[in-house]
Amino acid sequence: MRIDIISACPELLESPLNHSIIQRAKNKGLCEIYVHNLRDWTLDKHRKIDDYAFGFGAGMVLQIEPIDRVISHLTGERHYDEIIFTAPDGERFDQKAANSLSLKENIIILCGHYKGVDQRVRDHLITKEYTIGDFVLTGGELPAAMMTDAIVRLLPGALGDVESALNDSFQDGLLEPCVYTRPAEYKGWRVPEILLSGNQAKIEDWLYDEAVKHTRERRPDLMDENTK
Repeated sequence: MRIDIISACPELLESPLNHSIIQRAKNKGLCEIYVHNLRDWTLDKHRKIDDYAFGFGAGMVLQIEPIDRVISHLTGERHYDEIIFTAPDGERFDQKAANSLSLKENIIILCGHYKGVDQRVRDHLITKEYTIGDFVLTGGELPAAMMTDAIVRLLPGALGDVESALNDSFQDGLLEPCVYTRPAEYKGWRVPEILLSGNQAKIEDWLYDEAVKHTRERRPDLMDENTK
């Protein structure tokens, strides 16, 4: 899998994309991740990539020209399954979206910045728009890093335990149940006895019941979605 990220502030992506599971996945040859500095694609001698909005409002807007240049360059070299824009008014990015994107071969993620991006980019160059929540960030770099992490960890071989990703929260519409590890007792706080019983069938039933309970308490909206 190949992920190309276009950013006005690529430095923000250096750490999250070069450590932990993502770095191991790259080392294994499971994915390639390239970050493109949008300023490298402007013809402006001052490397300017933004300008004032026509008509109204404060704030600067990313220009279409450098964005079109870098996207045209990339799509001229290979086919991309999706060209994604990170936007506060986009579709909510969730586990289903991560699952779907993990099956793609090549994707581009354009990070929003400043006041936004020239609408013509969204109208003519973008195939998907995602938000990570109902709040506004300075730029789309953090959402892009989060989306990349969620996608890459699903690639076969990215995690040491193949079952781990399958049992994550949201994979089956439920939150994960509480987890415990050694010691079995600490300061009088005991691990639930069922988890120490060795009866795997009963443990799995208990874990499912706890997942349902946990979801109902913490995210009742997920329970509503599961019943639709």
